[in-house]
Amino acid sequence: MAISSKISGFMEESSWIRKMFEEGIRLKKQFGEDQVFDLSLGNPVAEPPKELKDALMAAASDPAPGRHRYMPNAGLPEVREAIARALSPECGVTLAAEHLVMVCGAAGGLNIALKALLDPGDEVIIFTPYFVEYLFYVDNHGGRAVPVPTRDDFSLDLAALEKALTPETKAVIVNSPNNPTGVVYASESLVRLGEVLREFGRRTGRTVYLISDDPYKKIAFDGVEVANIFRFYEHSVYITSHSKDLAVPGERIGVAAVHPGAEDADKLLAAMIFANRVLGFVNAPALIQRAVKDIQNVSVDAAGYQSKRDFLYRELTRIGYSVVRPQGAFYFFPKSPLDDEVEFSRRLAAEKVLVVPGRGFGLPGYFRLSYCLPDRVIEGSIPGFERAFAAASNT
Repeated sequence: MAISSKISGFMEESSWIRKMFEEGIRLKKQFGEDQVFDLSLGNPVAEPPKELKDALMAAASDPAPGRHRYMPNAGLPEVREAIARALSPECGVTLAAEHLVMVCGAAGGLNIALKALLDPGDEVIIFTPYFVEYLFYVDNHGGRAVPVPTRDDFSLDLAALEKALTPETKAVIVNSPNNPTGVVYASESLVRLGEVLREFGRRTGRTVYLISDDPYKKIAFDGVEVANIFRFYEHSVYITSHSKDLAVPGERIGVAAVHPGAEDADKLLAAMIFANRVLGFVNAPALIQRAVKDIQNVSVDAAGYQSKRDFLYRELTRIGYSVVRPQGAFYFFPKSPLDDEVEFSRRLAAEKVLVVPGRGFGLPGYFRLSYCLPDRVIEGSIPGFERAFAAASNT
């Protein structure tokens, strides 16, 4: 075999989204694009705000020499300084340029943090359901992902976390607003999470780092607070990107920050900067760095996503689906009316509605649907959801 057996297995394990995407292509060719309702991908159709487009044009037109040359691996100093100032009030600590690394999206930030932290065999706790790439990012750097269940409402189960902590635990990853559930972790829960990790550190002498993956932080509804982990735990790494809040996932731009009070903060930052280089990112792209420098308080309109959420929640619950109401991001994670959610996903596909089985996120029995889509796709999917539910209820 040309490829490694491990990668072959990983490709199969991570293939649910790809399978549904390919099924969508097949169905659209067969029935026409307007007859297929693909809710499987979290690829925003919203256009970037005007402020970003203007900033990109200005950055591209800047006649100053050297704008496209190599830079420090951490990113442009003036960009990091501006973002540090913008982030400090949210984080509750004073950040400076030296606390930040500009990264190629949140994925780049997660990989450099894990590369910097993990020795072979170190464990990284992730909460179920999880973004499936966490499994592979941890493995990239010799670690072992340890899934820990959440509660029925997908809030953090801190008793389960306490049981999962071992002398090999090096990090915990949280993601709020969450993909795939849309749940936002309450401040009270994060306070307790910090207490659990501090107590474990006192008892064992081993610091566990908390890594927050927050690309959806500006897409929250109903006035829900999206709290920053720096306020609750000092041994933490905060990672965000502009893929969702500026609707530019293809531009691959984000930032990773280390809490100034973290154990070995300076060494950790130096290691992350080194990892940025040796993993091949080298540095985040210069043009988009300069474009986002002065628009840190700009975002897409979350109200547009909220109206889509309200419509879908009303319709899904009317039909009879059991689903936790999302507080942010742009996903639902309903319970499948059949125990086998793969079979139910196939029945939805037969109705020309595409979703992703929950086992692709580590939790069978559920399925994920995205609503960062045109209203016609969301509204057009409802009859298919209704027919598939009725048929499953009569099985």
